[in-house]
Amino acid sequence: MFLGVVGKVEISFDIGKLSFTFAETQRKNARMDLLDSDDDTSSISSSSTMQSERPGMDEVQVHKDVMLDQSLDALYEQRSSTREQALASILNAFNSDLQHEFVEKKFATLLHQCLHCIKKGSIKETSLASHVIGLLALTVGLGDQAQEILEESVTPLSQALKSGREALKITSILECLAVITFVGGANPEQTERSMQIIWQMIHPKLGSNVVATKPSPAVITTVVSSWAFLLTTVDRWTLGPKLWQEIVTYLSSLLEKDDRSVRIAAGEALALIFELRTLEKFAAEAKGSTANGSVKEGSVSQEALMNMHGVKSKVTNQVRDLAAEAGGKGSAKKDLNTQRSLFKDLVEFLENGVAPETSTKVGGDSLQTSTWYQMIQLNFLKHFLGGGFIKHMQENEFLHDVFSFTPKKIGGHSTMSSEEKRLFKSPNSALNKARTLFLNKQRMLAKNMNDGHYAAMVENE
Repeated sequence: MFLGVVGKVEISFDIGKLSFTFAETQRKNARMDLLDSDDDTSSISSSSTMQSERPGMDEVQVHKDVMLDQSLDALYEQRSSTREQALASILNAFNSDLQHEFVEKKFATLLHQCLHCIKKGSIKETSLASHVIGLLALTVGLGDQAQEILEESVTPLSQALKSGREALKITSILECLAVITFVGGANPEQTERSMQIIWQMIHPKLGSNVVATKPSPAVITTVVSSWAFLLTTVDRWTLGPKLWQEIVTYLSSLLEKDDRSVRIAAGEALALIFELRTLEKFAAEAKGSTANGSVKEGSVSQEALMNMHGVKSKVTNQVRDLAAEAGGKGSAKKDLNTQRSLFKDLVEFLENGVAPETSTKVGGDSLQTSTWYQMIQLNFLKHFLGGGFIKHMQENEFLHDVFSFTPKKIGGHSTMSSEEKRLFKSPNSALNKARTLFLNKQRMLAKNMNDGHYAAMVENE
């Protein structure tokens, strides 16, 4: 029998035939066995009078809180396998529910222990810790804590990317960086910094002091999807037309790769770039420069513009071919239909300006998207959250703001406790409104672009 005290509530764990004591010599093994125990072999009893008044759910919550505390403590252990088990337990808890109260109490400890695991841990440990940090950012939502996660994590994550080339490690770090930037990036400079770190993993000549290596298809796919995910939040980009041409040209080259997941990721990124009408914007600037008499500057821009139009024409032809691919190119046959569907949608968009519409079931509701950038955001977050996507989409107010989606409340009332509302909803309400305004501006910008806002400026050129 393992006895512990949480506040004034005495907790006992009876786990099979195992018996734990407080002896220092048994502490580590006890913690590991506790982490390994199944829910159906664990029971919790409380000597508090609260047990008789509110049985059931209170006991379950206390059990979850104790398990999270135990898992957090286990991150201090020297044995890597123990830390991996602890991180897996924390990951499962954050995926299955929104751990607001735990985060309020243990935010800094959890963040810094995860960063320590990334710096010193195994590949699996780094992958799990990266995922936990991303979930932590999604849980806290907008505010100072999300910005702290980004600023505290960006350097350790960037350094970890340079310390190894294992696909699992690299892809997990890249996805973590994308998520914490998406939530905590308070200004365009922070977002652009993360996008450059991500892009340098496959195209180092855009950066400096980066050793060129040949990335795996999994890394290329994650880089492109993470970069595109962050591009959906950018309304001002400092890259000039020459670098944009390099990016589009590189993405075009990825459409010729054998790996189907790489081609799909590249296709989505190109769709987003065309939806944002970046090339047309540079065309308008080039036309304005020429009209103002800046011959030299105008000539350079016009030359770059001609090259970009040539690249766009090439991409259009590539997309048509991929939309009609008969199979045989690429080992992941199951992705063939996904590829055909994506590139058929992209052909329709390039030729007629019509973006695909999607509908995703969330409980009794349907989450609708009607732009490429919304679809890219949804697909990325769905992939990152995995089995926790529905739970977060139903209860995570940050995601509600991102997608302008308000799900029906279960039982007609809010699923957040009064304590969670006090801790998170009220302090963040102003920030949530600010985020909503920003995202609405992004949606309006995308709509204006799709309606030919920039196209009108470049017609007849």
